[in-house]
Amino acid sequence: MSASHTKPPSATDWARLQAMTDDDIDFSDDPERDAHFLAQAVILPGPKKQITLRIDADVLGYFREQGRGYQTLINRVLRKYVEAQKNRA
Repeated sequence: MSASHTKPPSATDWARLQAMTDDDIDFSDDPERDAHFLAQAVILPGPKKQITLRIDADVLGYFREQGRGYQTLINRVLRKYVEAQKNRA
């Protein structure tokens, strides 16, 4: 195997990182999380489920034409519909 097919060695000083304690870490650019931050947080629904779903060919065609990530787009559209229905109730 030629050298062009291997990853270059890591430039990270892993021994230095392993020796660090929590007090050695600079968190100055990472502000504290307060109640306001947590109130604005978005709670994700958890892992997705794989299913078989029958969709009209023209509808599927439209989403596929949107390119890569069309299944995620379908999920987003369905989520917006569900949220709208919950808000109506």
